[in-house]
Order: sequence, then C-alpha cells, then structure tokens
Amino acid sequence: MQSNLSLINRRSLLISAFAGHLSFFLHPLHLLASTGSEDVSEWSLSKPEWKSRLSPEAFNVLREEGTERPFSSVLNNEKREGIYHCAGCDLPLFSSASKFDSGTGWPSFWQSLPDAIETKVDFKLIVPRTEYHCIRCGGHQGHVFSDGPPPTGKRYCNNGIALIFKPES
Repeated sequence: MQSNLSLINRRSLLISAFAGHLSFFLHPLHLLASTGSEDVSEWSLSKPEWKSRLSPEAFNVLREEGTERPFSSVLNNEKREGIYHCAGCDLPLFSSASKFDSGTGWPSFWQSLPDAIETKVDFKLIVPRTEYHCIRCGGHQGHVFSDGPPPTGKRYCNNGIALIFKPES
C-alpha cells in the first residue's frame, strides 16, 4: 500500500502540471514568444482597449471566440490574388493561393502561412474541435477540419470579420 505522502506528492505534481499547461493555453500571449521581434506589450491589451480598436462584431469573434453568421462575409466571395491578414494585429495569415470554396459560408483555406497561427482543442460544442488563433495577438480566427482539398486535406474555416484582405498590387 502506498503512503499518504507519496499520493499527496503525486497529486500535487499532477495538479500543478495541469494548471501550468492550462494557464499556458488560456493566455494567448504565450504565442508571441515564437515571433521573436514583436513587442509583447503592444498586444497585451485590456478588454476596453480591444473594444476601442475593434467593431463589436470583430471583438466578439477575435476576443470572445464567437462565430459570425455563415454567408455574411464579403470575403467569402473574394476572388482576387492577395493576402488575408488578422483583423486584430495585421499579421499575414493566409494567401489567396490556398483559398477555396468549401460551400460552408465562411472563407476557407487549405493552408496557413508559416508561423501565422496556433491551435488548441475547443469543447464548446461537446465534440472536440481544433480552434486556431493568430500567433501574434491571440485573436480567434476559426476552426480547422480534416475535410479539405489536397494537398493538405485541411479546411481552415475562418470568420471573415477576423480577416482583412490586402490585394496584390
């Protein structure tokens, strides 16, 4: 039989390890460390500061992980060549070369740009889904699914309000 001391130590270790990982994923600014050249303070804004920078709809999606209505974004039908940027911090996230019509009502891409997004598991609909965020500001973009076209087989289903399209000049 194990001693109470070893059970307490094991339990404490597991709880502290879990809490450390949980806080890591709950605080999106941990993502900034990987970009190297960013000033963390520029993107560690308070809720009122984000509200003053974003429309109410964009705030709901980017900062509260909401979802816009399907077929409501003008970017869903955008066909020009260019780059899609995060509406929160202007980081380039997707190229128009990876955009495709998924028929879902949201702009969809089969690949993100390198070092642009970070993923985490989302249980909001009970069934686990993979949610992704801008790696610089932590702004919620959408969910990624494994039903996209070749070559990746991925479908990055993005909220249009979380993006800014910049056409090639």
